[in-house]
Amino acid sequence: MMRTSRQRSRQPVPARQKATIATAVLGALSIGLALTGMPHDVGAAPSQRAANRRVDLQRPTFSDPTNITNELFPINEVEQSIQLGAEGDVTLRHEITLLDETKLVRWNGRDIETVVSQFVAYGDGEILEVATDYFAQADDGAVWYLGEDVTNYENGRVENHDGTWLAGRDGPGGMIMPANPEVGDVYRPENIPGFVFEEVTVKQTNMTVDGPTGPVHGAILVQERLMDGTLEDKIFAPGYGEFEASVPASDELVTVAVAVPTDEADRSAPRALDRLSDTAAKLFDEGTVRNWTRLSALATDAHRAWDALTVAVVPPLLDTEGSAALDALDAALASRSLADLRQAAIDLELATLDIEMRYEDLEDVDEDRIELWRNQLRLHLQARDRAGEASDRAILDAIRDRL
Repeated sequence: MMRTSRQRSRQPVPARQKATIATAVLGALSIGLALTGMPHDVGAAPSQRAANRRVDLQRPTFSDPTNITNELFPINEVEQSIQLGAEGDVTLRHEITLLDETKLVRWNGRDIETVVSQFVAYGDGEILEVATDYFAQADDGAVWYLGEDVTNYENGRVENHDGTWLAGRDGPGGMIMPANPEVGDVYRPENIPGFVFEEVTVKQTNMTVDGPTGPVHGAILVQERLMDGTLEDKIFAPGYGEFEASVPASDELVTVAVAVPTDEADRSAPRALDRLSDTAAKLFDEGTVRNWTRLSALATDAHRAWDALTVAVVPPLLDTEGSAALDALDAALASRSLADLRQAAIDLELATLDIEMRYEDLEDVDEDRIELWRNQLRLHLQARDRAGEASDRAILDAIRDRL
């Protein structure tokens, strides 16, 4: 699931070299501006009127729970979704991946087979949270949330497991998407007051939003009230599920940048994509030697490959991600900083891999991400950055766990 202020017990990771990327990504997230026009009575208790509109009060039955057909929460159809955004000057990245497994959850006296999804959150390239989420569709078409295993990180190390819960063990499951949501509907994805709690109100239906590769029709807007009274605005869209989330009180916004198979291209990868990936690898490898003429030539090659690539369809947020990495590369050349140049090469490769999701097998992309994070680990080891080193190792473990 996409989490914004729901990330428990964390402080923003200090922004290092990526504040410019955060600013660029946040500036590209235009959809969220439409979400902030409603009043936000932070801290107010749910009204009686909201209680009267609850659509999650009947006990669900589950005959085929892993066959999730709800178009607004197609969790078992989206292999992986990348979401980008920012909170202040901190760059946010979320990776949501369908796992090739199911989990039995015993609730209301029966075992319910659930679809399993992995959520990984990053702040300025460092790990914030890894969660495993469990979902099942009831016979009426509503999707229910039956628990999550959460690991929260601080400075790359496990801080706690706050937010972990399981239906039947800790309390009831919660409806995360009605079968046919209507304006005014109220439901609770997490419904164990004092432990985990979220109450959602549907604010708008039949919306059209700008997706990664074109307009997406049939989206809905909801407002989510958390246990501490914080309000979040979220968009759910067909083919994506949770599409955008914002917390106006904290200037936080994340949006889907690409999802597969929803945004898969109908042709083979452009040759410029391979050239860009190869050039990023050379910049990293040759960035150990102060041959600035050679490094400048490689940077020029990277710009040319990027310009050729953007003739093809590059989703807007991935365009912003890659352009920011190239800007960081130019700044590193100007300052003659080999460390910054190699970091920019890693950022450029990460953006390239996000684009490759549209063309390549997801498992191959994740295998390449493992090599990328090994390179990031090398940089942190050289810099004696213990927090960065611990974070990289945790990220590598998370990616391996989903392969």
